[in-house]
Amino acid sequence: MPRDATEPPLTAPDPAEGTRRRAVVGGLLAALIGCVVVWAVFGGHILPPTHTGWMLSGRIGPDPVQYWLGYTFFKRTGWTVPPGLNPGWGLEVSSSIFYADAIPLLAFLFKALDPLIEVPQYWGLWLYACGVLQAVLAWRLIGLGTGAMLPRLAGAALFVLQPALLHRMGGHFALGGQFVLLAGLWLCLTRGRGWRPITAWVALVVGTALIHAYLLVMVGGLWVAAALARAADPERRSAVLAEALAVPAAGLAGLWSAGFFVLTDGFGGTWGGYGQMQLDLLAPFDPSYWGRFLPDLPAPDHLEVGTSYAGLGSLLLLAAGALAWAARPRAFLRAHWPLLLALAAMLALAVTHRVSIGGREFVLFELPEAVLRYADALRASERFLWPVAYAALLAAALTLIRVLGGRRAGLVLAMLVAVQIADLRPGFARLAYFFTPEPAAVPLRLSDPFWTEAAGRYTRIRVVPNRNQAAWWEEVAVYAATMGLETDAVYLARLDPRRVARLNAAMAERLRTGRFEPCTLYVLGDAGAIALARARRDPERDLLEVIDLVVVLAPGWWAPDTTDAPDCVG
Repeated sequence: MPRDATEPPLTAPDPAEGTRRRAVVGGLLAALIGCVVVWAVFGGHILPPTHTGWMLSGRIGPDPVQYWLGYTFFKRTGWTVPPGLNPGWGLEVSSSIFYADAIPLLAFLFKALDPLIEVPQYWGLWLYACGVLQAVLAWRLIGLGTGAMLPRLAGAALFVLQPALLHRMGGHFALGGQFVLLAGLWLCLTRGRGWRPITAWVALVVGTALIHAYLLVMVGGLWVAAALARAADPERRSAVLAEALAVPAAGLAGLWSAGFFVLTDGFGGTWGGYGQMQLDLLAPFDPSYWGRFLPDLPAPDHLEVGTSYAGLGSLLLLAAGALAWAARPRAFLRAHWPLLLALAAMLALAVTHRVSIGGREFVLFELPEAVLRYADALRASERFLWPVAYAALLAAALTLIRVLGGRRAGLVLAMLVAVQIADLRPGFARLAYFFTPEPAAVPLRLSDPFWTEAAGRYTRIRVVPNRNQAAWWEEVAVYAATMGLETDAVYLARLDPRRVARLNAAMAERLRTGRFEPCTLYVLGDAGAIALARARRDPERDLLEVIDLVVVLAPGWWAPDTTDAPDCVG
C-alpha cells in the first residue's frame, strides 16, 4: 500500500542520540549504585542537614565533633583575609577551617549561604556525594574499554565497595573524597587538546586543595604525570609552560584561601612522623576487621593499620586481570610511562624508607632532619596506596574486558561484586555500630544549670593547661559553640606547639598571680592548675568547684555586682 504523500518521510534513528541516551541512563544507574551503597552502609539518618546527633553523640569518635565545631565557629566569624581564618575557635592557638578538616570547599559555600539558609551539618550530604561521584567516575573510566552496561555498572560498584574508601567515610569524612583520584586518572588517560585539559586540571587541583591536603598531593602527582605525557607529545605540548604555571598556582591559591599557610610550625602533628605509619607490604591482603574469609596477617602497630585491605572480590579481580594480561599482553606500559612513574613514586612514598613486611621493619636508610621536618606533614603515608590501588583495579578490569569481551567480563565483575559484599560483612557491621541512628540533636554533656547561667555572664571559656585534645576539650568546645562563647579548647589536624607553649605560660602566670581575665571562665585540667587557682583565688568572689566532673574556676561568681562578667554580654 503506497505511503500517503502528506506523511513525514521515514528516517533512521540517530545512533549518536541513542549513545547519549545510554550514557545518561548508565551514569544515573551508577549514581544510584553509589547512593545505595552509602545508604546500606551508613544509613539515611545522616542525610538531613538539621540532624547533628549522629556526629555529636561521640559514638563515631572525636573527629566528627571536630568537623562540626570547626564549621560552627567558622560560620559565625565575619569574612577574613584569607577567608579560611577561624579565630573564634582556639583564640591564641586558632588557625583556620583547613586545620579543622571541615572540607573548606563546603564550609565556604554554606557560610556564604548561611544568611539565607542555615545548614548545621553538611557531612551527610558530602558522604552521599562521595559515593555518587566515586561510582559515576568509575563508570566513566571503565567506559574507556567498553560501552557495555553490565561491566561498567559492576565495576562502578566495586570501586565504591573499597575498604579504603568506606573506612574514611566512616570517620575521616574529607578523605572520603577519593573520587578526585578517579578524576585525575581520567584526565591522565584521555587525550584532551588545547586548553580543555589545563582548565580541567586547574579546577580539579583547586577543588582538591579545598578538600584535603593528602588528596592534593596525590592529585598533584597525577597531574605531573599528565603534564609529562603532554610535554612528550609534539601535538599537545604547545601550552605546557602555561600549564606548569597555572596548575600549581591554582593549588596554592586554594591552600591560601583555606588558611593552610597560617601555620609555620607543627606540621608533624602529635601521632608520629613520616615512616612511622607506613604501608606494610602485606596490608592489601590483611583483612583485619574488614574481611570475612581470609586469615589475619601480622601487621605493624600504628593508627593506619587495617585500612588498606582490598577485599576478596578486588583481589580476585587483580589476579584475573594479571592472568588476562599474561594471555594477551599489550603495550600499555610504554604508552603511559609518566603515569606509571608517578604511581611508583606514590607507592614508594607509602612504603617509606622504613619497609614493613608483616609487621617486621627494615630501615633502608635514615632521612636527614631537614627532610623529615617537611616529610612529617605526610606522616600517614600508607594513604598513598590509594591512587595505586585504583589504577591497578582499573587496569585489571579493562584487561579482563579486552580478553573476555564486555558481556562475559560483566558477568565476572558482577560475581566479584557479590564476593566483595560477602567478604566485607564484618566491616559493614562495624560501621553500622558506629552509625547507629541517634536523635536529631543530643543534649550537652555539661548539663548542670550552672553552665546555662555562666553562658549569660561570660563570653569566653578556657582549658588550662592547653594542648591538642586537652582534658575536657570536647565537652567545653561543644558547650562554647552551642552557647555562643569563644574558647581555646581545640582539636585540630595540626597545632603550632610554640603558640601552645606561650599560651600555657601566660595562663599559668594568671593563675599564679590571681590576675584573671575579665569575661573568662576556666576549666582546670590538671593538679598543677588546680593548686595555683586554689592558692590565689578570692573565696569571697571566685568560685572553684567540681561541676559535671569538671573543675571550674569562675572569677567574680560570688560578686556579680562588681565582677566584669555582666559587662561582657548583652
